[in-house]
Amino acid sequence: MKKYYKIIIGVSILLIAGFILMPESEEKPEPVAVVSASTDTERINYFALHGWKAEELFSKDITVPSEFSESYELFAQIQDKQKLPLRNYKGKDAVLYTYRITNYSPEDRNLLAELIVCDNIAVSSIIYSEDDSDYILSVQ
Repeated sequence: MKKYYKIIIGVSILLIAGFILMPESEEKPEPVAVVSASTDTERINYFALHGWKAEELFSKDITVPSEFSESYELFAQIQDKQKLPLRNYKGKDAVLYTYRITNYSPEDRNLLAELIVCDNIAVSSIIYSEDDSDYILSVQ
């Protein structure tokens, strides 16, 4: 019986030592795009770099939610794919800029673009149909 406990203790010590000495796998964070958006020209140029011609309609002050609802989480996933840092700005004050896209109208849809700017950095962007909110295009 003593031999059995010695074996269990020995194996346990080896397993613990293995976990302690095992190198940690470092998850490298996805690179995040830093897009300056402090001026109207920079914001318009952001869309132009992706082939969109945009004209500003309006802007309004907002706060990025500190906790994302299910629908906002879906929106955040789009931003993740575009490498925009929306998640880094939870709970922060921002400005939402809304633009009309003037050079593309699939199926005669009116396209709008939105850009959320925090600390003069574009943290999210999306293009969608004014007529059908389920019709969403990636900026990139």
